[in-house]
Amino acid sequence: MQEGQKIVAQFKSSDGDVTGPPLNLPGDVTPEQLELLLNQLLEQSEDPLPYSFHVGEDEILKNLWIDRKDKSTEDTITIVYQPQAVFRVRAVSRCTSTLSGHTEAILSVSFSPNGAQLATGSGDATVRIWDLNTETPQHTLKGHTSWVLSIAWSPDGKTLASGSMDNTVRLWDPKTGKALGDALKGHTKWITALAWEPYHLNSKANRLASSSKDSTIRVWDTTLRKISMTISQHTAAVTCVKWGGEGLIYSASQDKTIKVWNSSGALVKTLQGHGHWVNSLALSTDFVLRTGPFDHTGKRYASEEESKAAALARYKAFKGNKPERLVSGSDDFTMFFWEPEASKKPITRMTGHQKLVNHVSFSPDGRMIASASFDNSVKLWDGMTGKFIGNLRGHVGAVYQVCWSSDSRMLISSSKDSTLKIWDIKKMKIKMDLPGHLDEVFAVDWSPGGDKVASGGKDKQLKIWRH
Repeated sequence: MQEGQKIVAQFKSSDGDVTGPPLNLPGDVTPEQLELLLNQLLEQSEDPLPYSFHVGEDEILKNLWIDRKDKSTEDTITIVYQPQAVFRVRAVSRCTSTLSGHTEAILSVSFSPNGAQLATGSGDATVRIWDLNTETPQHTLKGHTSWVLSIAWSPDGKTLASGSMDNTVRLWDPKTGKALGDALKGHTKWITALAWEPYHLNSKANRLASSSKDSTIRVWDTTLRKISMTISQHTAAVTCVKWGGEGLIYSASQDKTIKVWNSSGALVKTLQGHGHWVNSLALSTDFVLRTGPFDHTGKRYASEEESKAAALARYKAFKGNKPERLVSGSDDFTMFFWEPEASKKPITRMTGHQKLVNHVSFSPDGRMIASASFDNSVKLWDGMTGKFIGNLRGHVGAVYQVCWSSDSRMLISSSKDSTLKIWDIKKMKIKMDLPGHLDEVFAVDWSPGGDKVASGGKDKQLKIWRH
């Protein structure tokens, strides 16, 4: 590049809004300089925010000249900016507690929406709640008569639901550890997944959907403890259920379809394309729905109205003007990328895994998708288009689950090889290897605030990891 070469550039937001006038810039302008400029244009120099910058497919990391494949200087260059998480999560690096208690394998691990409590479900038919301040057992929830396959916190964090091999759903008060009434009966086979209605749609947090091997989805009123509707149009086991931010319920089934329902149970769309059982779903809104009114600042709200408004504002800010995106993973080793609000046709088919896809997860900022597979790899995909980005290789056994840090900069994976690994997403390399479990690690969760990771599996021990 010649000394003093200038280019004309135009800032645009990721939603396509033009920001400021076209600018005369040095050809080798750096991301730091662009950030300074953009914060001035957006009149937020007092309290500047971090951004990433792209020209076409290329991210500007060192400077515009080096990172741009197209070197022409004739035309105006469009620089697309995207806000980055303001806070940074630190990688956890050591196990601070190994907690015994469960007498069979731990099958699920989940932090409450505000990150204050932790629950685990196990093959020993119990759910346990752990005190995170002291890292000790707090409550053992007894009632199920067979394996606890899934657990789900209500979005206000005041109720914990569990689904079991014994065909029932149970509700618990996580503060006291007491059962809220008797089991919710109705399903004729085991419960495969649970999903609560999002907080910004229902701040009473009293509607829960359960999917079952019996081919149905049931929606429960958890206050009255009654079935409010049964959805039965799948022709085989329902493997997964999600309740989206626009009020749609998504269900995946062994009948090879994904069905989309409205919140009164009417079928809106059937998504077809998979050649085999569909076994996992992920929504671009999962993280913002999981955390509802709670963000990384830990703010408390005076009333339910205020917290509902906060949850709605967070959801709207996250979603922008784009439709909710859905990724499905299947036994046919492929994944499909959908925008079900807009169309029943898949946007793209995501191929590359050589074995069954176990788990799919969107990054909290919605920009990436991670998939875990029995082929020992974790793959990264573009969260906007579904395009393949790269492989995270290092596990020597099947990868069961992945979980993102809340700033979307790191990913943790749990594996059959008894280790957890933390990946640096920018470098696509292992950042931290976390051995310690004595056997396969089935479940992992990263707290919404980013300060703790919890993991469990075949060795029956819960491990808590911190920085």
